[in-house]
Amino acid sequence: MGSLGMSELVIILLIVIVIFGASRLPQLGKGLGEGIRNFKGSLKGGQEEDTEKESEQNTSS
Repeated sequence: MGSLGMSELVIILLIVIVIFGASRLPQLGKGLGEGIRNFKGSLKGGQEEDTEKESEQNTSS
């Protein structure tokens, strides 16, 4: 699979507009952005929990 060129991206965008309609695109973008934000937040939250566990183990040792 190679990289996508400009013509492929335009075709994909046109297909998305036909399927969902132009009025729903902002809602889809907002939902996608929130999903990405939640995913990143959960990853950061997991890292914070790991560092908290490590610091607790270091203080109890």
